[in-house]
Amino acid sequence: MFEDRFGTVRRQFVVEIEGKWDGTELTLNEDFTFADGEKSNRVWRIRKLADGSYEGRADDVIGVATGIVGGNALHWRYVLDLEISKGRTMAVQLDDWMFLQPHGVLMNRARMSKFGIELGQITISFSKISQETSNGNKAATNQQSDVLETARADQLSESVRKVATQHPSIPHAP
Repeated sequence: MFEDRFGTVRRQFVVEIEGKWDGTELTLNEDFTFADGEKSNRVWRIRKLADGSYEGRADDVIGVATGIVGGNALHWRYVLDLEISKGRTMAVQLDDWMFLQPHGVLMNRARMSKFGIELGQITISFSKISQETSNGNKAATNQQSDVLETARADQLSESVRKVATQHPSIPHAP
């Protein structure tokens, strides 16, 4: 999900990623499905450098992404040529922190900024799936888009309820 700098969820999405390692380069093919039905794709090509750091490239990344691993964390930085409307893009900086959690879950928290001003944050959790379950998950991804839309409506309803219960001048809501 993408939250603006005020904490308002602006977009939700599901991303399916297929990774291939050829011994030198990791290719990550990322297929995004957004709650509003929009779809997009990014293909990362990532290499480990001699000093142990990483560099990556993708078509919508300006220049080279750089990454450093320490313990269970990867710190990944890059400039994204973000599409803001049909035919219009804006260069934004992303400062990603990824943390490998128990049971193979990877938590990703990224800060997006422009001219040093934070625009928002992206939160993603990744789980590895087996090839056998991958085919079943393609159909599930379509269902997840519907679930995301419902979840967004539920979240908005819950946000209103939370505001109503926390504001001192509004009577307590059930």
